Amino acid sequence: MLTCAMCASAKVWTLEECLRYAEQNNITLQKAGLTRQSNYEEILASKAALLPSLTATSSQKGSVTPFRESSQTIINMSGSSTDGTATVGSSASKWAYNGSYGVNAKWTVWNGWRNHNTIKKNQLAEESSIADSIVSARSIEEKIMQYYIQILYTKENIKVQKSTLEFAKVNENRGKEMVRAGVMSRAECSQLTSTRAQDEYNVVKAESDCRNYKRQLKALLQITNQEEFDVISPSATDAMALKTIPSMTEVYELAHMNRPELKKAELAVKSAEVQEKIASAQHLPTISLEGSATASNNSNTSDMPKQLYTGFNIGAGVSVSVPLIDQRATKTAVNKARIQRQQALLDIRDKETTLYSTIEDYWIQAHNNQSQYKAAKISSQAAQESYNLLSEQFKVGIKNIVELQEGKAKLLSAKQSELQAKYMTILNIKMLEFYEKK
Repeated sequence: MLTCAMCASAKVWTLEECLRYAEQNNITLQKAGLTRQSNYEEILASKAALLPSLTATSSQKGSVTPFRESSQTIINMSGSSTDGTATVGSSASKWAYNGSYGVNAKWTVWNGWRNHNTIKKNQLAEESSIADSIVSARSIEEKIMQYYIQILYTKENIKVQKSTLEFAKVNENRGKEMVRAGVMSRAECSQLTSTRAQDEYNVVKAESDCRNYKRQLKALLQITNQEEFDVISPSATDAMALKTIPSMTEVYELAHMNRPELKKAELAVKSAEVQEKIASAQHLPTISLEGSATASNNSNTSDMPKQLYTGFNIGAGVSVSVPLIDQRATKTAVNKARIQRQQALLDIRDKETTLYSTIEDYWIQAHNNQSQYKAAKISSQAAQESYNLLSEQFKVGIKNIVELQEGKAKLLSAKQSELQAKYMTILNIKMLEFYEKK
């Protein structure tokens, strides 16, 4: 398992490592796993409901009658009626005790198949929780890829901004030399200083954007330590931005078959159908078998085993419960299940529309950015050559500061357009490939 805290130096993450780490550590995914376990327990409980129930009971009671008068008898101690020796005793105690013991069993033989349909519904709920877990995982993967590529883009943008800053510093120093030589005015030199300061700000902003995307990616990975976080910067080649864009129709067809959010919506339809069967069965009879075994004893005699033996009782029976009037409970439950099914069907249509719109947007953006990248690449090369020529002409005093500033602005704009179009093309192609996978 990947852990930054154990690294002696800052860990540099690949995209695959980020995806694996999120799968193992993201809290949303862990919660989804617990929901699945909970639904599985519901399946076990509903299956166990098919079995008989067995309970054991015991009741022990004692009472006292403090004002009761005891009756007296004469007991012949010697066994002879002529013997005068006798003892006076009490034959009725003021204390009374009784105990009862029992085992009761009950088995629901038939209840309109509600118990069997409950199992099916819980199984569908477990499948839905699995699909929901995959939905969360796919959503997190999508965000990780977006943040990752945004980090790559901002890191490249930092290089462009720093390169522009170096040009600005060279021109500023050259301007100061020209001021000392009396070739340039201080006002024109101040413009060069202002340009250098603006380029420094652009570098700081680009670095800030990069740190912000790294922070968002760390939060998605649930990383809370203070270690420096960075990602590996693979070379984004022209081939990656100019590769063939997948067909939108093929991407949508594959996504429609494999996307977990659609599977979850289809499971919701099946669950509503099962719920309708459960609700319809509420007006059917319920047949149960019952049995019991009981015994009791009391304080009338000290022979407890004999009391339990003679008082042992076994009973069995069948009970039938037929609902007659249920205050419209069954009809309401059936209608609500049908409404739930209609809602689930509408949810499928809504998710299909959302899926198509998302894929179409990625496809359009991929084509637009790829076309922009092709044009921006040519424009950037031309702007670079033009700016290099302007810089040389400015150094020898052929071009003035205004012309140099305009050339530099065109170069910066062209570089940024090329860089942005390149990475946005790669991102949108990656997203289309992501929606294609199973």
